[in-house]
Amino acid sequence: MKERYSQLSIERLCGLFGKSRLAYYDRNRRKNAQIKDYTLVLEMVRLIRKDQPRIGTPKLHHMLKTKLELEGIKMGRDGLHALLASYQMTVRPLRRYRPKTTWSDHWMRKWPNQIKDFQTNGPNQLWVSDITYIRLKGDFCFLFLITDAYSHKIVGWALEMTMGHEGAITALKMALNQWKDRKDCLIHHSDRGSQYCCDNYVKTLQAAGISVSMTQSGDPRENAVAERVNGILKVEMGLNVKFETLIGAKRASGRKIDIYNHDRPHLSCDMMAPAEAHQTSGPLKKRWKNTRTRNQRKEAQEKTTGSVALPAGRATDPEVPV
Repeated sequence: MKERYSQLSIERLCGLFGKSRLAYYDRNRRKNAQIKDYTLVLEMVRLIRKDQPRIGTPKLHHMLKTKLELEGIKMGRDGLHALLASYQMTVRPLRRYRPKTTWSDHWMRKWPNQIKDFQTNGPNQLWVSDITYIRLKGDFCFLFLITDAYSHKIVGWALEMTMGHEGAITALKMALNQWKDRKDCLIHHSDRGSQYCCDNYVKTLQAAGISVSMTQSGDPRENAVAERVNGILKVEMGLNVKFETLIGAKRASGRKIDIYNHDRPHLSCDMMAPAEAHQTSGPLKKRWKNTRTRNQRKEAQEKTTGSVALPAGRATDPEVPV
């Protein structure tokens, strides 16, 4: 307004709108302070996303909460999401392509699933294993992971050029080396891939006193924790890029796994990082709601009311419970 009516004083313009000159300057001061706060928050987010490029708003807010308080910035989770949305910095789903890493059509023994309705209340009670691919220039390599189902900590890993059992055994030996209290009753759960069914792998488990459990179908929900960790490392932590060499991919994988274990808060672990949760015991508070699919909601409402449920709105920054 001052630009359009430059001949009028600030005091006169404020009077025309029923405002005092003090209110005008106070508003400008608050606006400049808000811009300064927003700039600082965005820089904090960019710093975190250098290592975790697709981390979502709830975890970002949890990680920034203490820093925001120290800076005197009052901003809730929704406020942070609105700020990120205004700068087009929210996380959106990616279309994923995944080569097949499991070959279960083999002659080797397939072990029964022992973890149906199994609930962990401490670390080193259930380990879950899986394999995912990492892209190289003109090729693929394969990341073998063993994750503690209670704390979601990656306790063993290996990166190899082939999907043979050697990588699986290397990851298993790493996990065994960090398992201090061998008095625990431990179950190892995996899919029915040949890497986990082979004689060398099973004998290594049995020699350590570990029970063997495997999925009974191709449903990824039978090994959900392991599948989700794969997705976090590749999509959220940035391992879905193409690496020049296997050595470069190993260095990046080790660094990302270390950040995942020690820095990334988990919704399923009361917002603790996996390494911190691995030092605790007892039930962990879940910071996510167990939502049902659209069809399940529709069927439930049709049974109770006879009407069709309206589909719920889709968030622009989806969070998967982990």
